[in-house]
Amino acid sequence: MGEKDSLQKKSLKFQDSYTFLHIFMIYLLCSEDWGGFVLPYGSRNPKKECRWDMDIREDNGEGIDSWKEVTLIYNAALKQIETRMEILNEEFQHVHQYNPIEHIKARIKTPESIVKKLKRNGYESTIDNMVKHVNDIAGIRVICSFTSDIYRIADMISEQRDLQVLTVKDYITFPKTSGYKSYHMIITVPVYLSDRTVDAKVEIQIRTVAMDFWASLEHKIHYKLEGDAPEHIRSELVECAKMVTDLDARMLKLNEELLILSREREKE
Repeated sequence: MGEKDSLQKKSLKFQDSYTFLHIFMIYLLCSEDWGGFVLPYGSRNPKKECRWDMDIREDNGEGIDSWKEVTLIYNAALKQIETRMEILNEEFQHVHQYNPIEHIKARIKTPESIVKKLKRNGYESTIDNMVKHVNDIAGIRVICSFTSDIYRIADMISEQRDLQVLTVKDYITFPKTSGYKSYHMIITVPVYLSDRTVDAKVEIQIRTVAMDFWASLEHKIHYKLEGDAPEHIRSELVECAKMVTDLDARMLKLNEELLILSREREKE
């Protein structure tokens, strides 16, 4: 009986702790500062009614005024870019009998990540600042077989008339000191709503399979060690990045030789 009573008491303590945590989370969600997003004074409810959308202090010129609308618009922008990439890949297969794109990954940045980025850059956490100052709320990663495909895809994106290229960062020609390599583009894509058109920003990252493997591993190490990896691990990652560069170059050379052999056989 003593052991049973002890287990019951532990169970009650656990339930009490769980209830307290649940109530505390509801309090945080219903407070004026939800997850780091500061609600504008004009929209604060004196009764502190819990709201899942986050109103902005002032209109940002695009008419985006809630988190729900942010996700709607940026999801629509991602769908458009994904579809365009798929069409380009299919067309390339039709014309050249070759697919430059291995696969595509897409994501919407989490509210927590957006808040951290805004605070890191000295901006207040509002919807207005999100839309203006965070360029990678919507992100898409295009994974290719060869480095030559990266620039080919970047050119095809740039040539689409209704897309505007805002910035380009070529970390392939100019890698980061960590060894990171990728091709980044910030573009705007028009999202057609029922009453207006919104130009939504999307970050496009283009890299090879090998570059993506390295970047994924480096990100996991950085996350686990909270950005404070020992010097020998950082050095080893740089060496691995050099191996990735060498591997990409050798695979590209092999592919070019195969293309030459294929053309010669077609002539026979």
